[in-house]
Amino acid sequence: MPQIEDGYTRLANEILENTMKASLNGTQFRIVLAVWRYTYGFQRKEHDLSLSFLSKATGASKSQVDRELSALIDRKIITIVGAGGRGSRVVTFNKNHAEWTECTPRRGLYSTLGTEVSSTVSTEPYSTSSTKKEKIKEKNKDTRQSKKYAEDSTYFKMADYFHSKVVAVAEAEGLTHLIIKSDKQKWADDFRKLFEKDGVQDKHLIRDVIDWVTSDPFWKVNVLSAKKFRDKFGELALKMKAAQKTKERTPVKPDPRDREIAFQRWIAEGNDPDEFDWGN
Repeated sequence: MPQIEDGYTRLANEILENTMKASLNGTQFRIVLAVWRYTYGFQRKEHDLSLSFLSKATGASKSQVDRELSALIDRKIITIVGAGGRGSRVVTFNKNHAEWTECTPRRGLYSTLGTEVSSTVSTEPYSTSSTKKEKIKEKNKDTRQSKKYAEDSTYFKMADYFHSKVVAVAEAEGLTHLIIKSDKQKWADDFRKLFEKDGVQDKHLIRDVIDWVTSDPFWKVNVLSAKKFRDKFGELALKMKAAQKTKERTPVKPDPRDREIAFQRWIAEGNDPDEFDWGN
C-alpha cells in the first residue's frame, strides 16, 4: 500500500484550490500533475521535461502533450525558463495564480450557457472526429497570418544581426547562393518563436550563441538560416558552453620569451643581472 514514508509531493492548499477552479481539460491537468511530481516532488522549482518524457508520464500522445503544454504556457500556468538538453525545455509551475488567464473557447468544448464545461462534451480541445484535412487547413491559415516586423523591433534586429553574420560566413565559404533569397521577415518571426514559444528569453545568450555558431568551424556552414538556428538552439547552446569550459580548463603554456623580455627590463632598470629570478 502507498505510504507517505515512501515519498510525497508537498503542495500549498492555495495552489490546489485554484487549480480546481481552472478550466483544464484532462490532458492539461495530467501535465500539471506531472510538472508538480517532477519539480515539487523533488523539492525543486523547475526541471528539464521533454515532450517524450511528459507523454510517457501522462499516458497522452506526444502530439497531445505538445498542443496542451502550449495551451498551458499561453495561459501562464506553466512557464518556460530556459532550454534543456536535446531540444527539450526547462519548465516550472507558475504558482502566482493571479497571472493565469482563461482559455479561449474552442469548438465543442463549452456550452452555450456560459463558460461551464458540459458534462456530455469531451474535454479534449479537438474531437477525435476532426479530419486531417481540417488540421491542414488550420495550419495553412496560421501560415497566412504571418506577422510583419518593423526594422527597429527587437526580433527584426536579431534577424538582421544574425543575417549579417551568416552572409559573411557564406561569402567566405562560397555558399552565398544558399542565403541570397533569405527573407528577414521570416527570420524575425523565427526569433519571435524562439523567444516567445520556446521560452529562450535571455537576449544575451541568444547573441552569444549567434557569435559562436557563426565562428565555429563545423556549425558556421551548417546553420545558415534562422529556422535552423531555432531548431538547433538547445544543442548549440550546450555545445557552446562545453566549448567554453574546455577552453577555460586548457592551461595556457608560458611563453619562454616572456622571461627574456622581463630580464631585459630588469637590466634596463639598472639591476644586477645575476640577481634576476629566472624561476617565475
